[in-house]
Amino acid sequence: MLYWTAVFFVIALVAAVLGFSGVAASAAGIAKILFFVFLVLGALSLIFGRRVPA
Repeated sequence: MLYWTAVFFVIALVAAVLGFSGVAASAAGIAKILFFVFLVLGALSLIFGRRVPA
């Protein structure tokens, strides 16, 4: 998921340089959403992923 965040970020940068502000804003918004989903899933896996055997 972090890979897709980086891909959309690069797309946003290229679109911004070329002057496509609508595409850049959309790609940056998608990258931001994916990054926060990645953070939430990463935190959840750290919290619930380590089970102590009883």
